[in-house]
Amino acid sequence: MESKTTLLSQECSSKILNHLGLVAGTYDELGLGELIDSLIPQDKEKRVVSVGQAVKAMVVNGLGFANRALYLTPHFFQDKPVDRLIGEGIKAHDLNDTVLGRALDTIYKHNPEELYAYLAVRTVERLGLFVRFGHLDSTSFHTDGSYQDNGSEEEDGVVRITKGYSRDHRPDLNQIVLQLICERQAGIPLLMKPLSGNSSDKTDFRKTIQAHIDQLKNDFILKYLVADSALYTAETLRELSRILWISRVPETLALSREVIHAVAPDLMKDPEQAAFRSLGIEYGDVRQRWLVVYSPEAYQRSLKTVNKKCLKLSTAEAKQFDKLCKQDFSCEADALKALSRFENKLKMLSIHGAHVVALPRHAGKGRPAKGKHPDFYVYRIEGNPASLLHERTRLLERKSCFILATNQLDCEELSDEELREAYKDQQKVERGFRFLKDPFFMASTLFLKSRKRIMALMMVMTLCLLVYAALEYRIREELDTNNETFPNQKGKPVSAPTARWVFQFFSGIHVLIIGGAQQAVLNLNEHHLRLLKLLGVRYEILYS
Repeated sequence: MESKTTLLSQECSSKILNHLGLVAGTYDELGLGELIDSLIPQDKEKRVVSVGQAVKAMVVNGLGFANRALYLTPHFFQDKPVDRLIGEGIKAHDLNDTVLGRALDTIYKHNPEELYAYLAVRTVERLGLFVRFGHLDSTSFHTDGSYQDNGSEEEDGVVRITKGYSRDHRPDLNQIVLQLICERQAGIPLLMKPLSGNSSDKTDFRKTIQAHIDQLKNDFILKYLVADSALYTAETLRELSRILWISRVPETLALSREVIHAVAPDLMKDPEQAAFRSLGIEYGDVRQRWLVVYSPEAYQRSLKTVNKKCLKLSTAEAKQFDKLCKQDFSCEADALKALSRFENKLKMLSIHGAHVVALPRHAGKGRPAKGKHPDFYVYRIEGNPASLLHERTRLLERKSCFILATNQLDCEELSDEELREAYKDQQKVERGFRFLKDPFFMASTLFLKSRKRIMALMMVMTLCLLVYAALEYRIREELDTNNETFPNQKGKPVSAPTARWVFQFFSGIHVLIIGGAQQAVLNLNEHHLRLLKLLGVRYEILYS
């Protein structure tokens, strides 16, 4: 909280600056506010806060460690140096619900997707990034409240807040889906797209690529699009002839299982050594290169789960066979039919020496007389169940190996090693989603009552990720270029700290205001000052 006291008859107060100057500095360095204001016409005489400044306030709030909702709250700025962070002459009460809400409305009117894409293009240019790979993925955000305007997406072009496949494991809640394409170097989101809560990756991945393929190739000079197995459908692959892609082949595909079982024995000769093999395949009428990859880490993880699964399944099947052996059949043919049906369902067991035996039965009660012939016979099944070890081996092969596919057939243009590394970097976009959902940065639950404002808010949330990734990239580049280090959580020097840790390291920095005019920044140490100097004059001024 802002604190006040009296020093030599002059009123003094302090405001919390912490890492917020880094966020504001990155936003200004990328020129995001100026770009937004240049694209959106606005009456400067009537607006105390421009749309670019309102977005900046929401970004600072979103990256402010407040663990509060990202939108519509001036409370966050009550104890912050607003004029230093947002703009000269702006007060905390200027960032009220009405101003920020209108900013979201304005963003929606100017198409959040197109506006964000323009900002991303300029960010990539200013950071000097080489966008060779783009990583596509999606996630869901659950929402609270009812939506009276929740009509049909086809009618009004606005996403629907509804139930669908929940990545948050909350199928009982309504949700909205966010789709991102991130570049590989810094993890900057290149494109964002809000989608209805019941959208399907298999169809929407295809629609997104078709809608933005020219922009990806011309504005970002993207060469390869990387996505998970949701991209890998025959229909989608046939429509991606204009772009090079990398995807994971679904484990459920029959052809992928056949290939893994054919190649895995050679790849797994040394269980501790990673291995891969490249194959030429045609699927969905598309010629492509498959890379079968064996992972020792996956093998070690799967050993316990596979053994547990096999034991559970074989035990259950053994009990079922024991129950079948106690069943009486009226004739040998019926017993053999039941045995055949049972064997066809077995997965982990085989029945050795299976045969049918005839057991005599008498109709009357009590013990039959000696030498009396049986009135009829019942038939039972006998045999010895045995575990199928090759089924366990095949299951281990499928769990330890996976297949990557690409339509780049030239290994000189994209080697097998590059293909594998490119897919590993799919974690860039997954890391971005974890960031957006981390309550340490912002609320992962959306409370806005307007679907249009939620779509605009998704753009602002993605802009938070852009600023965070850009700042982290700048810090690491400057440290590396100048052969400098920054202390990590244990005090050891590192050259690639996370922005999250840098934010925590900057906690406790305050602005002391004396007499309402003179200001001093407190609690800066040598590590703070050295990093600010590396980032540039803009950042030094914010902390001066």
